[in-house]
Amino acid sequence: MKTGLAIGIAGDAGPSAKARTGVACRGPEVPPRAESGRTIRLLVFTSLYPNAEQPRHGVFVEERLRHLLASGRIAATVVAPVPWFPFRHRRFGAHARFARVPERERRHGIDIVHPRYPVIPKLGMNIAPALMYRALLPVVRELAAREPAFDLIDAHYFYPDGVAAVRLGLALDKPVVVTARGSDVNAIPRHRLPARQIRWAAKHAAAIVTVSGALKDRMESLGANPDRIVTLRNGVDLDRFRPLDRQAIRAGLGLAGPVWLAVGNLVELKGVHVSLAALAMTADATLLIAGEGPEETRLRQLAARLGVAARVRFLGSVSRAELGRYYNAADAMLLASSREGMPNVVLESLACGTPVIAAPFESAAELISAPEAGEIAESRTPEAIMAAWQRLRLRQPERAATRRHAERLGWPPVVEAQCALYERVLAARAGNSPGAPR
Repeated sequence: MKTGLAIGIAGDAGPSAKARTGVACRGPEVPPRAESGRTIRLLVFTSLYPNAEQPRHGVFVEERLRHLLASGRIAATVVAPVPWFPFRHRRFGAHARFARVPERERRHGIDIVHPRYPVIPKLGMNIAPALMYRALLPVVRELAAREPAFDLIDAHYFYPDGVAAVRLGLALDKPVVVTARGSDVNAIPRHRLPARQIRWAAKHAAAIVTVSGALKDRMESLGANPDRIVTLRNGVDLDRFRPLDRQAIRAGLGLAGPVWLAVGNLVELKGVHVSLAALAMTADATLLIAGEGPEETRLRQLAARLGVAARVRFLGSVSRAELGRYYNAADAMLLASSREGMPNVVLESLACGTPVIAAPFESAAELISAPEAGEIAESRTPEAIMAAWQRLRLRQPERAATRRHAERLGWPPVVEAQCALYERVLAARAGNSPGAPR
């Protein structure tokens, strides 16, 4: 596959880097590192990354990378493969968006390449890692041949990305760290062949990161060596998501009375239909829904059938800059998901001082671990969500206390632990040690 790559490594600044790549390749402004510090060069490999057509796709991966780069200890190139599709016209729906994704782009000072890989309908799930590996090997090999070469592959989402990344690492003799993020290990291993490939990748990865303790348990149940697994949750930007002038925001949005907020893709597993049914049990609450997706028409119809359409606002896709206003306007953020990894929306809501009502998915208690953080419903039902709202409304936790709970969930400790993990992986490789101990 001919790619004509012209990308740099974010974090490598200066004229020499520009001369090597033909493009300016400064990363975000970073504080100076200690003289003894060594820059770790990552190849970030994931299809779960934002692009010009899908600006919120995998934004949590981008967010973590931005904070790693800001530490001054990391440099990175992003390879974010996109399924190949021949037609760009919008009449081909979601698939046409893949065709419109640029081959290269730059976001927040980070250079990103979007190579294409084939996807075969019906057979795709079982052979996706092999197709991704074969298509991406020339791309990654070209990057490995450049100076300075990347030190390790940092892959996100175990299947197919993590499996393909481990194969690439073995082919190029580079260690690979794979991050498990949710359905990649909660749902996909229900299929026999993908489960076998995930186990193989877990065995050959230098280290595994899980974003919650529940996902660590799941990886262990799949046979992964617990000594190679580190739990590093997502962080939250405490400057971007913070308490604002709540009354002014509510007045500007024309909101009065109790306000619920649901944030996420409009798909069944996010449970917006459960929140709508719970809304029908109240007489005065308003539900704001921030997100878009294939379930939107069905959800609008459900709101009409339940007689709550006048108390529901479908906001569509909301930018991260705007989300903070809606979190501040709400009395509670509702997340009735059937499963989650480590949901950023919970972190963001808490950072704005807004408590959360969550269905009892596995990682819920890891974030909603104090009364001021909110309530975990007893089940994923409208009745249980409503009961949790009544308990929360009775307690009325102070928003300042909710914010204080969130302040221990910022990015600095996550970045420190992530960089320490990379150092251990590279030290283990240099010493020919089998793996990266925790």
